[in-house]
Formats: sequence, C-alpha cells, structure tokens
Amino acid sequence: MIKSPYQILQKPVVTEKSMDVKERNRTMCFRVDPHATKTEIKEAVQKVFKVKVASVNTAVFPGKQRRRGMRVGFRPDWKKAYIKLKAGEKMPDYVESQ
Repeated sequence: MIKSPYQILQKPVVTEKSMDVKERNRTMCFRVDPHATKTEIKEAVQKVFKVKVASVNTAVFPGKQRRRGMRVGFRPDWKKAYIKLKAGEKMPDYVESQ
C-alpha cells in the first residue's frame, strides 16, 4: 500500500529539546506513522519540503497508562523521527522558533 507523505509525517514536534536540536544540528523533529520506515520518512520530507535529507533517526515511545476514575487504559504507542538536512539546505519556515 502506497502512503501519502502527509500520512507518514503526522505533525512536527515543537518542544524546547526539538528547537535546540534544530538550531544546533540542522535537524527537524516529527511525529510519524509508527509503521513508516526510515526510507519512507526521508522520501516524504524531500517531497513535501523540497530539501535534501542527510540522515533519519527514529525513536519509538510506548503508550502510557492513563486512568479516568475506575477505568484504566493505555495511550497508543508513537514514533518520533529526527531528520537531519544536508549542508547548504534551507530550514523550512514552520520549524523556525517564534
């Protein structure tokens, strides 16, 4: 099944840590589809933002246990990708810190 780049890249992760990594290492941080491979993530970023990608690192986070009264459940597992851009590539505007 062919996935759209917008199905693979779900949303940017905007935290202090991700902004620090962006400024120091020219690296973008995204929440991605848990079943997406590094190659699919790389192609999706290159297609959407029209930049060259140097490397992709991923991390899988297990869902946390959550309670509401007596009910107990789990949040779903999720995957984060760190996408490092090649030297000379312009950082996309949405990732710029305010």
